[in-house]
Amino acid sequence: MAMETEDSNQTVVSHFFLEGLMYTAEHPGLFFLLFLFIYSITVTGNLLVLVTVGSDPHLCSPMYHFLGHLSFLDACLSSVTVPKVMAGLLALEGKVISFEGCAVQLYCFHFLASTECFLYTVMAYDRYLAICQPLHYPVAMNRRMCAGLAGITWAIGALHSAVHTSLTFHLLYCGPHHIAYFFCDIPPVLKLACADTTTNELVMLANVGIVAAGCLILILVSYVLIARAVLRIRTAEGRQRAFSTCTSHLAVVLLYYMPPVCIYLQPRSSGTGAGGPAVFYAIVTPVLNPFIYTLRNKEVKRALRRLLGPSPRKPPAGSPLP
Repeated sequence: MAMETEDSNQTVVSHFFLEGLMYTAEHPGLFFLLFLFIYSITVTGNLLVLVTVGSDPHLCSPMYHFLGHLSFLDACLSSVTVPKVMAGLLALEGKVISFEGCAVQLYCFHFLASTECFLYTVMAYDRYLAICQPLHYPVAMNRRMCAGLAGITWAIGALHSAVHTSLTFHLLYCGPHHIAYFFCDIPPVLKLACADTTTNELVMLANVGIVAAGCLILILVSYVLIARAVLRIRTAEGRQRAFSTCTSHLAVVLLYYMPPVCIYLQPRSSGTGAGGPAVFYAIVTPVLNPFIYTLRNKEVKRALRRLLGPSPRKPPAGSPLP
């Protein structure tokens, strides 16, 4: 698991061992089937939403454009962690991950998770414009603006993750090599570093305090303004439609933001028991998103029915029945 450097007597870790989630070792077969079921539903559901949004001409508004990006992110985010968890449940060797593989997993996870964080903010801004400034909305949120906002979220997410990954794996790791977590994340990996991690922890706290909290504040402010605008709508049907779309987004946002805040504001509290909150935004939220957005959206449900199978046409009046 370790190799010696030529210019030092210290040993450098070449592999890590992921200890996994608490209680899963008692019934590995049962939890493997559970995670397999969740992962299958996550990937199938999100890709189905992605294909539906991309192929149906009725779903051409900016909201569905961003929903397609969200579905792709959720499918990828789940794929970064869940397959490795399942491999660890099947065999002990499945819990071993190379130093480079750990760095790649950490980068991909934070790249996708931070991009999703920024995308939620963009989606809140889109809903604010659509409800609070409906006359200005078609001009402000045109196709070029939608593509630009989506591209910016991906670019910032990539840069954001690159900074954290380089800071984390620039440190020396000379043992131990057991990560008390179910994937390579910043807090549990930093606990194994043979160096001062103060700078890393300060950057991580600044990340939560400035980036994540800033995005959350912008989202909440947007929805306060949206709620005020919705209450001014005269028809009950109009209010219900606006609230239906917004509550779906707000519910997903709260599920996504609360666990990371609890984890990254307490970097030294990581462990197999601390993996519980991470399960929500790494595994649970990606599987819930397709259901939340489709079951509460009539247009997406109609598009899914058109995609999965058109209803049989009624025979013209007066024609003989088969």
